[in-house]
Amino acid sequence: MSLILRRLAPLLILVLFIVLAIVLGSMREPPEKKEQTETLPIVEVMEVSEESHQLVLRSYGVVRPKHQTQLVAEISGRLVELSPKFVAGEWVRKGDLLARIEPADYQADLMQAQAGLATAQAQLEEEIARGKVAEKEWRGVIDGIPPELGLRKPQLAKEQANVRSAEATLARAQRNLERTEIRAPFDGLITERVVDLGQYVNVSLKLGMVEGTDIAEIRLPVAPEELGYLDQIEGAQVDLAQDLGGRTEHWQARLVRSEGVINDGNRMVYLVAEIKDPYGINTDRIQPLKFGSFVNARIAGIQLDGLVNLPRFAVRSQRVTVVKSDNTVELRPVEVVRADLERVYIRTELAPGDRISLNAMDAIDNGRKVKVAGEEGDAQGTGTAGSQLTVAGAQ
Repeated sequence: MSLILRRLAPLLILVLFIVLAIVLGSMREPPEKKEQTETLPIVEVMEVSEESHQLVLRSYGVVRPKHQTQLVAEISGRLVELSPKFVAGEWVRKGDLLARIEPADYQADLMQAQAGLATAQAQLEEEIARGKVAEKEWRGVIDGIPPELGLRKPQLAKEQANVRSAEATLARAQRNLERTEIRAPFDGLITERVVDLGQYVNVSLKLGMVEGTDIAEIRLPVAPEELGYLDQIEGAQVDLAQDLGGRTEHWQARLVRSEGVINDGNRMVYLVAEIKDPYGINTDRIQPLKFGSFVNARIAGIQLDGLVNLPRFAVRSQRVTVVKSDNTVELRPVEVVRADLERVYIRTELAPGDRISLNAMDAIDNGRKVKVAGEEGDAQGTGTAGSQLTVAGAQ
């Protein structure tokens, strides 16, 4: 018996441990079951509000003078006088004397022309007297009409032609003498001078450059398809902007014309804007718009109703994400009317108060529930749900 017990002892011990394990396992309380919670994506939204909207065409350009001309010599001679204003950067008024060519030879030509005219006039008077004498002699000799040659009419016509020729020579001499003075053709800014005192100049030699300051022009490239957003080209308002020293300066201009062709290089149509008195000489403008400045332009387009103005990133694949009142989303297709670098203008069935998501959510499905930033229960507690989105509508 003792031999049997010794052999069964290991088995009995194993059975005992199994029984104890079962008893202990039955006495352990089951783990508390926790309710599973769904993690909702947090989105920032913008609310739609009705508003009429004016489209804006963006462009850029360089400020250039409308009038600029080269100052050239119309006669030959030595420069004997240069005005202190005839240097780059000086302002001049129309008629200001800039340079003088030595006038002595042209004064002599004028005196000679005056003498020639006096001689021709004297000969004409003499020929008129001879004609009267000849007419009396013929009438005393024969009856009837005397011949023209006998009345010295051809000689009279010759002397009359000589007088006209002398008058033309005198007028030319007077103009040449006036041309010894180089004067400013209009109010402007001297931008270049290429001659100096004592230099001999020939006809058509360039003396300098003057640019008119009354009107400036800016050529603005616009895509041909965007011209339809302009009610009219002539008279459209243009806002010009330039960054200067950390601040942005603005000037108001107007479109005056289109160049009417598509540029071969960039396939753009160039519109031309004008701004009067860009340097503020005759106005109270504090900041001048200098020639050669690069400016950004905003051209006022047509007024449209029923368009929603969104940030460009809010529209993806011609769709927007609408967050409903129960915080579920709807992917709604939209018609993109126009887009630029920052904004997009769409046409869709949006009502005032509808909310548009501004967050990028890839592979989102219709009906997906989200949490709106700033609403109660938002664990993050960040963002705002009160941003305003404008939708064009009749006012």
